[in-house]
Order: sequence, then C-alpha cells, then structure tokens
Amino acid sequence: MKKAIITAAIAMLTTGAFAQYNVGSSTTSRTDMFGNTVTTHRDAYGRTTGTSTTGRTDMFGNTTTTHRDAYGNTIGTSTTGRTDMFGNTTTTHRDSYGYSTGTSTTGRTDMFGNTTTTHRDSYGYSTGTSTTGRTDMFGNTTTTHRDSYGNSVGTSTTGRTDMFGNRTTQQRSTTGTGIWTW
Repeated sequence: MKKAIITAAIAMLTTGAFAQYNVGSSTTSRTDMFGNTVTTHRDAYGRTTGTSTTGRTDMFGNTTTTHRDAYGNTIGTSTTGRTDMFGNTTTTHRDSYGYSTGTSTTGRTDMFGNTTTTHRDSYGYSTGTSTTGRTDMFGNTTTTHRDSYGNSVGTSTTGRTDMFGNRTTQQRSTTGTGIWTW
C-alpha cells in the first residue's frame, strides 16, 4: 500500500498506555462492471481527501492502483506484481510523473497469523513496517504501523463488509498528525 499522510486529528482514544487519534477512514466499494474497485479516503471530519482506484490484473500479473486527490487530479500510482518464489509480493509506488517514490514488500503469513509489509523509500531505505494480524471474533482486522525505529505510529482497523458491499477502514495515529494510509 502507498504511503500518504492524512492530516487533522480529533477524538482521542486511549489504548493501553498509548493515546490514539482518529485521523480518517477509507471505504472500499464493490468491484464495478469494468473490474475496478474504488476506495474513498476521508479525513477525521468526513471530508473526502482523495480516491484510489484499483483496476483488473493485467496479462503480466500486475495490478495498478491510481491515486487521486480530492479534486480528481492523479497524484500517483501503486503497481503490485506477482508473488515471487519466496512468497513476497512487492508494490512499486510512483508519483504523478512516473518516478518511483518507494516500495512496499509483503511477506508470507507467519505462524501466528501475522503478515508484515516493509516499506522502503526510493533509495531502498526502510521507512517502516505495517503488520496485519488475524481477523478477530467481531470480523475486524487490525494493522499496526511502525516507523523505521520500530515505534508504533498508528493503526488501521478494517471491519466487516456491510450490506452494500462496502468495507471501511478506520485510521488512528499515536501522534495525531496522520499515518501512512496507502
């Protein structure tokens, strides 16, 4: 998933010893008749900050997501390739000019049911990780985001798919300023 910051924070939540702030949400719709899936990103006040549209997988096994801002302008793309022989799947992120801004590599699910994605910048340096755990008894799946030092910077909790085929992810941050969301 591409890293992008959603700003604004209200509604402090306390989880253990860490304060967490609601910084927005992302709602993914059903796949349309053209094979596209649209995710709408909103800030903490419910205002649309942009969209991410994922198309069909192409003949080479690549799937591309196009990111747009609130005005519909393309701000970048994320292209996910096939899973390699080691069980890793890499997504390459590019800006609106096509320049690589980094990668996100997702490994195999471990023995505890966790899947970790390592994010790197355009120079190959690690910028952080996102670890997704098992789905809980309520149908929620939580991803914990960490910076390059291993410090938690926020969480993303995805709920069940609703009756309209939409699935919403709530974004929370430990800093109150935002977390990587795509």
